[in-house]
Amino acid sequence: MLLLGCIKEVSDYELAISLPNGLSGFVPVTQISDAYSKLLTKQVAQGELLEELNSLPDMFSPGTLVRCIVTNIEKRDDGSRSVKLSIDPKKVNKGLSSSALAAGMLLSGSVLSVEDHGYLIDIGVTGTHAFLPHQKAKNYIKAVKKGPDLKIGQNLNCLIVEVKNEGRVVCLSIDRSEVAASIATEQQNWALSNLLPGLVVKARVQKVDPLGLKVTFLSYFTGIVDFMHMDPEKSMSYSPDQMVKACVLSVHPTSRAVRLTLRPPFLHAGGAPRQLPGQRMGAVLEEATVKAFYKQFGAVFELDDGTLAFARLKHLSKTRKSFKPGAFKEGCKHKCRIIDYSLMDEMCIISLKHQIIEAQFLQYQDIHAGDVVQGKVVSLKPIGMQVKVAHGIRGLVPSLHLSDVILKQPEKKYNIGDEVKCRVLECNPGGKKLILTLKKSLVQSKLPVLSNYEDAKPGLITHGFVVCAREFGCIVKFYNDVKGLVPKNELGSEPISCPDKVFYEGQVLKVMVLKCEPQQERLLLSFRLSSKPGPEDKWKCTPKEKQEVKYQIGQIVDVKVLKKKDNGLEVTILEDEDNVVAWIPTLHLSDFVATSKLLWHCLREGDVLPRVMYLSDKGEHIILSRKSAVISAVQEEQVVRSFSEIQPGMLLTGYVRNVMPFGVFVEFPFGVTGLAPKVSMSDKFVTDTKDHFVVGQTVIAKVMSIDEEKQRVLLNLKVSECSSGDSAAESFALLNQYFKELKEIRNLLRRGEPNICELVPGKRVHLVVQDVREDGSALFSSSSVTSLTVTATCYHLGDKNIAPGEKRKAFVLHVDALTSEVYVSLREELLKQRPKRVSMRSVFGFASFCLS
Repeated sequence: MLLLGCIKEVSDYELAISLPNGLSGFVPVTQISDAYSKLLTKQVAQGELLEELNSLPDMFSPGTLVRCIVTNIEKRDDGSRSVKLSIDPKKVNKGLSSSALAAGMLLSGSVLSVEDHGYLIDIGVTGTHAFLPHQKAKNYIKAVKKGPDLKIGQNLNCLIVEVKNEGRVVCLSIDRSEVAASIATEQQNWALSNLLPGLVVKARVQKVDPLGLKVTFLSYFTGIVDFMHMDPEKSMSYSPDQMVKACVLSVHPTSRAVRLTLRPPFLHAGGAPRQLPGQRMGAVLEEATVKAFYKQFGAVFELDDGTLAFARLKHLSKTRKSFKPGAFKEGCKHKCRIIDYSLMDEMCIISLKHQIIEAQFLQYQDIHAGDVVQGKVVSLKPIGMQVKVAHGIRGLVPSLHLSDVILKQPEKKYNIGDEVKCRVLECNPGGKKLILTLKKSLVQSKLPVLSNYEDAKPGLITHGFVVCAREFGCIVKFYNDVKGLVPKNELGSEPISCPDKVFYEGQVLKVMVLKCEPQQERLLLSFRLSSKPGPEDKWKCTPKEKQEVKYQIGQIVDVKVLKKKDNGLEVTILEDEDNVVAWIPTLHLSDFVATSKLLWHCLREGDVLPRVMYLSDKGEHIILSRKSAVISAVQEEQVVRSFSEIQPGMLLTGYVRNVMPFGVFVEFPFGVTGLAPKVSMSDKFVTDTKDHFVVGQTVIAKVMSIDEEKQRVLLNLKVSECSSGDSAAESFALLNQYFKELKEIRNLLRRGEPNICELVPGKRVHLVVQDVREDGSALFSSSSVTSLTVTATCYHLGDKNIAPGEKRKAFVLHVDALTSEVYVSLREELLKQRPKRVSMRSVFGFASFCLS
């Protein structure tokens, strides 16, 4: 179905369209035009902003008339329907063909490209090229004030000035005076299959009815003008055979129904309907006079300023049963509220329902940050809870704001339909975005609401919530995305060395403004509200070892390898007068299990290992560790020194001590141990625990619960639960450490096995066939790969018949440094591939060592 609509609102992702008879629809950003959709796809693929791609607000303005086609009607959860539209000329003008085009026709077009002398326009007609000269566009460009040029994807109301080559080339104009003067005529050969909304025609009244008019136009077309679209000044003076000027509002090709309007603003193509003054929206009127009642539709009222308004049947009473038709005779007066404005009908939409008249909020513009609102729970989702505040107004309570404490299972506390009392954190009427909080500390707060930087005066005390706790201090957020910094020295009356152990995300605290720079949106805050001493910092990290102990946990030392044993290295601590002997287990040589084995393989007696950490003193040996993540955790004091310091929600770095069928035991520095049950080991379903973790693996664990009586700690190892927030930075740091260690291994290997360092996957080598085994695989040798076992499986010999002594060219597939084995292929499809340049110093080329 084709409709004439008027743009009501413009956002980055859609156009809200006012449709005839009080309806509305939406045009998604993907339904503007082919050219615009291609630019969107290109921008997504490249991952960067394109200069030629303009946002919808840069191209469209509220109040502009557009031709639309209905693409879909969706039913919402609340039973209402959402009308999806498109303004793509290929869909709107699909009924037109090249041969049907004629001078004087008015149709929709979209800018395809910008040329030297004008613009190529997409009018959606296959085989036709449309051109708009600069001369015919300059007045329009000046009037719309959207920049010096038209933009790709911009929708235009185009007048065909000239048709050439049987419709294969057309010249257009968008000059407002020319477009406004255009009238559709019989000579333009319009048919029901290509008739477009927005065409202005001369019509003859055929029949007059209380609900509207029946008219004929363009010789053989018949259409309907309903009561809402008759000229208000002449609604009682229409008569059969009267000639009137009309505009096509909608065309339904299958039912052959055409609807028109006689309202003056639409009778000049390219015109714009009257807007409602902003202050009238939501206004409550004590008396509105009934002008007419239509038992199937509703009633027309005259408002206090003389304008007309319409109330649908469902808005005339609370329920169908309480509806009394006698109360809506002409001249009856009623109290009402303006709830909407239909641009296409130039009428206010009103409601007589008591609950709507008394409603605190009617539209997003009525809501402000800091307002306390009542709502009803609509849905619970992973990102939070959706709450209905009023008819057509919904807000989101993020999962962080469902309670003063983080709720793991919010469905146990909230049910669909529950009434809740919220506070508005942020409201963006343009984007219809409403963010709420259910934290009682904020909802019940009597302190001033801080919703803009200008109000942040030094000395102001208010409530805020922590969004980030780091070594530099805390970031605290208020209303309307106002946020500020509490530096480390202002966190409390006593020094706090580990802020992330004391404060947590979502925590509500009183803060005092120290300094504000509104222009730069900089806000300096303090948690120190008075001179009274604050609570003792229980997280202050002081070593518990006795003073006579020579080395303390976390101390960094350099060591020299004395002896290699099967499960580790015996080392001596350098710069120690007593030549203290210590032990580095193999699995503590690296955070990465595979890398640990490689390092043990490459190290020799006498090698010096810098920056090794004192981990513990068990039995007869001092235990040391080279695990970078564990060392960082201890140095940054992100550890617990005893069971009493453990709190639920903490993120701790440790290593797997044992893998059991029922779960994984994790040990942390200072000897604290916890259990991650099978259900808390992975985001995926765990069948066998050994498929997910190995002994010695470095992990980050989240404390789920503690049993002080039994001294037990339950942990969670799920990746989704164990991120500290900046997962990208954590991943890059881990990857950087991995490649750093691979580079170290490469340098160590060069001492004893230089040949293996020259081999990387993808390299081509010349080999001599040594032997062909019974299973079809082959062994090779070469002067460049001495001391290495070179093998090709039967599959990787391809179709070649080889014999001992033959020389062959091979493709390196994999290098196993631990077993000194190299796997190659003789298959032609691999050898014929164009070699990629591989830097011999690149750690990426050496990554296959870690996979063995």
